[in-house]
Amino acid sequence: MSKKDLIDTVAKELDMTKERAGQVVDAVVDGIKGALKDGKEVRLPDFGTFKVADRKAREGRNPLTGKTMQIP
Repeated sequence: MSKKDLIDTVAKELDMTKERAGQVVDAVVDGIKGALKDGKEVRLPDFGTFKVADRKAREGRNPLTGKTMQIP
């Protein structure tokens, strides 16, 4: 499902314009992003949990050149 599909669904379910539904979807996404930037975990029951995780650096490969590189 794309963002456009989500906006269309919200507009239909809540009987609102697609413009207003887009604002609603953007507000929800911005709220989730803001919480994650603050180091908080976002839990949406029956959907999922969003959280930022720190990972160790690892070695990867550039798909164009095949050269190995360090991924932070």
